[in-house]
Amino acid sequence: MSVFPYESAVRLGCFAGVLILMALWEILAPRRRLIAGKPWRWASNLGLVAVDSLAVRFLVPLAAVGTAMVARQRGWGLFNNVALPDWLAVVPSVVALDFAIYLQHVMFHAVPILWRLHMVHHADLDIDVTTGTRFHVLEILISMGIKMAAVVLLGAPALAVLIFEVVLNATSMFSHGNARLPARLDRILRLFVVTPDMHRVHHSIHPNETNSNFGFNAPWWDYLFGTYKDQPADGHEGMTIGLEQFRDERRADRLHWMLLLPFVGRVGDYPLNRRGENGREGDRTPSSDGRESMAPRMSSPE
Repeated sequence: MSVFPYESAVRLGCFAGVLILMALWEILAPRRRLIAGKPWRWASNLGLVAVDSLAVRFLVPLAAVGTAMVARQRGWGLFNNVALPDWLAVVPSVVALDFAIYLQHVMFHAVPILWRLHMVHHADLDIDVTTGTRFHVLEILISMGIKMAAVVLLGAPALAVLIFEVVLNATSMFSHGNARLPARLDRILRLFVVTPDMHRVHHSIHPNETNSNFGFNAPWWDYLFGTYKDQPADGHEGMTIGLEQFRDERRADRLHWMLLLPFVGRVGDYPLNRRGENGREGDRTPSSDGRESMAPRMSSPE
């Protein structure tokens, strides 16, 4: 029996299930003390999910799974032109799509106009399960276009695309969770999946940490391309979450502000490899004599 007639139910069920489980975990074993009011944050972050879902439904009705079906019918893409059964193409398709999302994430940090959209995600003053759903509607639409192009090039089976999207949504909520894991278990898990402690570094207020740990599902791309950073310099309990230029709690958790942010907010020093005042790349940090020095933006594997 095909799962596709029940695609919406599968997506909604997985989303709700992971959201509830992570919310319970955050209550029972929180990693950090939250500083912003949860009711407004949750209402706005989840409200943004509703706006995103409606925009995709009406503006991109074909979406990624539909694109995979059309590509299959017309013989587009790699896996639709090789003698390989669909079930054998599922795993490499999921891995390749995950790599595409890693590259997309780096691009949204590297291109200032795209960073303007991605700032909405990073401007959250706290990080918890709902941060994993907080993306500007224009970023979601651009991301959908990139995924659709990747699906066509790969000729990915529709089942692989559905699995990838459901897993991506679930791991995004997991990796953003304010949930405590034993240190030893975290070290083992981050060999295979992006853990909350690993991804939390990415939401640090320090640009050199913001521009690290780009993976959503698998951590391997960060290991391979030198964008992995093990721990935040200020520690997980002491680190500041968010962007330096957006520290106003009264605005940061309001839905209308999130929608307007890309058009009115300053990009700051966060875009990847942005050049500083002296024409050198990196973070400006105080040196031992009190003057500002430049630290490299990209972290090395640790």
